[in-house]
Amino acid sequence: QLRVVESGGGLVQPGGSLRLSCAAHGFTAGYYAVGWFRQAPGKEREGVSCINKNSRQIIYADSVKGRFTISRDNAKGVVYLQMNSLKPEDTAVYYCAAGLYYVCSGPLRDIDYWGKGTLVTVSS
Repeated sequence: QLRVVESGGGLVQPGGSLRLSCAAHGFTAGYYAVGWFRQAPGKEREGVSCINKNSRQIIYADSVKGRFTISRDNAKGVVYLQMNSLKPEDTAVYYCAAGLYYVCSGPLRDIDYWGKGTLVTVSS
C-alpha cells in the first residue's frame, strides 16, 4: 500500500527537542517533494516546512525559522523534521505529505499522499 507514515511525536517540555520522521512506503521517495504541516486544536492546518526531491529548495514558515530543520535521506526514503527550542504554541498534530508533481508552496491538490499524523505536545 502506497503511503507515508510519520513517527517521533510525543510530550516534551518547552525548550526541548524532537525529531519527526516521515517514511515512504511502496514508492521511491526520492522523486517526491515532501512537506510537513501541522494542525493545532481549533486552528486551521498550516504549512511548516517543505523540501524538494533533491534538497535544493527548502522553505520554512516564519514561526519555525531558526528552530526547525528539514532534511531527507533518499536512500532510506525518509524525511526528517528536527525541532529545537520547542514552544507551547508548537503543540499540534504534525502531518507529512508527498507529491510527485508537488512543489513547495504549490497547490495542495498536487499532493499524492498524506500521513495520518503524529501528535507533538509541548508542555511543562
